[in-house]
Amino acid sequence: MVLILSDDQDVELGGMTPMKKVNSLIGDAGVTFLNAFTVAPLCCPSRSSLLSGKYPHNHMVRNNSLSGNCSSILWQKIEEPQAFPVYLQKQDYQTFYAGKYLNQYGKKDAGGVAHKPLGWNVWNALVGNSQYYNYSLSADGKEEKHGDQYEKDYLTDLITNRSVEFLNNKKPGKPFFIMLAPPSPHSPWTSAPQYAGFFSNVQAPRDGSFNQSGKNKHWLLRQAKSPMSSTSVDFLDNAFRKRWQTLLSVDDLVEKIVMKLNDTKELDDTYIFYTSDNGYHTGQFSLPIDKRQLYEFDIRIPLLVRGPGIKPKQKLQQPILNIDLGPTFLEIAGLAVSNTTMDGQSFLPLLTAPQTNNTWRSDFLVEYSGEGNEEKDPDCPALGPGVSQCFPDCVCEDAFNNTYACVRTLAEASLQYCEFADQEDFVEVYNVTSDPHQIDNIVKKVDPTFLQAMNQRLIKLQSCAAQSCRDNKR
Repeated sequence: MVLILSDDQDVELGGMTPMKKVNSLIGDAGVTFLNAFTVAPLCCPSRSSLLSGKYPHNHMVRNNSLSGNCSSILWQKIEEPQAFPVYLQKQDYQTFYAGKYLNQYGKKDAGGVAHKPLGWNVWNALVGNSQYYNYSLSADGKEEKHGDQYEKDYLTDLITNRSVEFLNNKKPGKPFFIMLAPPSPHSPWTSAPQYAGFFSNVQAPRDGSFNQSGKNKHWLLRQAKSPMSSTSVDFLDNAFRKRWQTLLSVDDLVEKIVMKLNDTKELDDTYIFYTSDNGYHTGQFSLPIDKRQLYEFDIRIPLLVRGPGIKPKQKLQQPILNIDLGPTFLEIAGLAVSNTTMDGQSFLPLLTAPQTNNTWRSDFLVEYSGEGNEEKDPDCPALGPGVSQCFPDCVCEDAFNNTYACVRTLAEASLQYCEFADQEDFVEVYNVTSDPHQIDNIVKKVDPTFLQAMNQRLIKLQSCAAQSCRDNKR
């Protein structure tokens, strides 16, 4: 099995995408899931959910900080021993990791580079958050420093080369699992030199909620300046282009892995998964760039899968969550998720016989705990303390009270119901079928009995764990 996890990749809008090789070599050769979601739209909580198979309320990683349990000693003690690679290794899988792990990984207070999580035979993990040059790796627990030479140090290519090396050296006849986590397209958006001039005329898509006011939304959306200034628009367009440039190296990574597996005659027997930890926005509701919001552009992720028994060129509608990946890997390895503490469920039956499965979930939970700074941002004093991720023109993308939980349904009606933990007890409700860009918060237009029912559903989902999450379907 191979899992490729890009960083901050939105589902491309309007049919535009730089990922031609990913689409042709994985999507066209297998399944593209049209409704794949993260259960938390931020790197560390999302990656923790993927590794543990749990909702954030169960793995307790709240944000990207060490105090928010990101790669903390508590996480290492409680959750890492139950993560999916531990189960795979017990099934005699040869396991390999390369790239970004969790945002605080390798920091002194998180055990330093000597900490090598259980379950991995070969470990090449980035210390800290995404970088392309001038970073350190933990290479099986020993620090390895890298500089700024493209041929030796560019992280996406290094991940590619070491994964090919692993495939060359692994023991024949034994199953393997490779997890590749390139930094692309996370900031600082440093492309490989051969791609630096690409997409010079590309702009962020101008449709949907681009440059729209968030007037009926949570205060963090209402404070964004709309329409955006020309400096903000130029900033986000530049970020959009650079993100695409970095993804071309991920496209190359996929091609080289597929070619290597084909050369060793293992391609037809190997499952390959491509996904991301969260979505991303560039100008929606006049927010320049980031994630962390409850809307479709931040919670939707790409998910493409090819492998044995999977028919090509399928597009499936069932909602798949990142907490479902671990259980799926376990079922492929012959293990039952019912013997674990995971909240997700295996979607292997959908891959091999999608037309026969009528018991899949129709709703799920999205959770996020906001991050803020105790002091005022000196460049944006009018907003006061408690905000963070402030970009040009004093538009801040996060705050302590940007803390919410949502029920997202995909049944007869596609709906989203969200409650904020703030002084307003603010609620947002969207009919995503009739309003796919979530322009109109209809909380004041719907029947109060509907709001009560959704509140009760939210409470149930927020209290579920393991089997009760898997059984808690409708």
